Amino acid sequence: MADRVYLHIGLPKTATTYLQTILWASRDQLGRDGVLLPGNERRDHLWASRVVREDPNLGSRKRRAEDERTSWDRLRADIERWQGTALISHEFFAAASAEQARTMVEQLAPAQVELIITAREPLGLFAASWQESLKNKATASIDDYARKESGRSTDIWNWRTLDLRLVLERWSEAVPHARIHVLPLDTTAPRDEIWLRFAGLLGLTAEAYDLGSSFPNESMGVVEAETLRRVNRHLGSFRTAFDKGVYIRTFLADERLVSRAGEKFWPPEDRIQECRTRGEQAVAYLREHPVDVVGDVEKLLVPAELAPRRTPDSVTDAEVAAAATELVAVLLDDVRSLRIAAGASGPGVSPSRRSRLPWRRRTGGR
Repeated sequence: MADRVYLHIGLPKTATTYLQTILWASRDQLGRDGVLLPGNERRDHLWASRVVREDPNLGSRKRRAEDERTSWDRLRADIERWQGTALISHEFFAAASAEQARTMVEQLAPAQVELIITAREPLGLFAASWQESLKNKATASIDDYARKESGRSTDIWNWRTLDLRLVLERWSEAVPHARIHVLPLDTTAPRDEIWLRFAGLLGLTAEAYDLGSSFPNESMGVVEAETLRRVNRHLGSFRTAFDKGVYIRTFLADERLVSRAGEKFWPPEDRIQECRTRGEQAVAYLREHPVDVVGDVEKLLVPAELAPRRTPDSVTDAEVAAAATELVAVLLDDVRSLRIAAGASGPGVSPSRRSRLPWRRRTGGR
């Protein structure tokens, strides 16, 4: 049985994708250095978080249903066979209730569990997480986004996972403060700086790892984000996690809207003040409890001075129309290229399919 398990629970949008990409690309090297990354693939940790959080939709995809349901048991079995240190990493664990966190830690006994929380100042986190919600088919405006703290452990894009203090309060019922490590993200530092601190905490020689496979999780500009928000209203048939991940997030957002390199933005002023207050509360909590802060705690505060930026509600219909028409052209080129590669020709829509298109029903095809 592993004698120590590091549990990296996010927060979401705090370089978690960057760190996890390095870890999974270096899994064999981690093992040689005495750190087990249990499971067969990165999704095992995502699925395990859903098991722990008692997600009622777990196993809804028939093809991988058994893998999803058994993920947590399989991770624990790997850990039980390992001598040394193990690491579990997924940001959705941050949404677990205090009771779910206690159960998870108890199920890892007799290993000593230590918590790693990567965190960042709440304003940048808020804006980034709203974008991430759009990549997952949300339609809420940034003004309406995360107005309340959800009481459900299945809710991710909400202050439940974004507010460091709230996450600490729940998880400290399962893991003592002295075994909780908070790594503040410094967005002005070189990209590998967070890896250096993360690896150091695990006792790894950070410089010995190849970071070539890592990549930043890039953001959309303000016009692109608003365009995607409006497009999402028309994607009723895109219901599964696969649809959202492959088509909305990757194909549309990451590969076609992010690449436009649009303008950065802030939320409205009242949301900025809310973020400022939450940052101050999180820092006060850390100063009042014996949590190990690996880095500069001041980086968890919203800066006193902010560079001027637009807000999403300033985006005009004309700007959305311009972005959308350019997007249609890009997508049409994509379709043509795919059909040529597949050796197909013609419009690609059969008469029977064409008669069922929504615009035919609305207008009679004229």
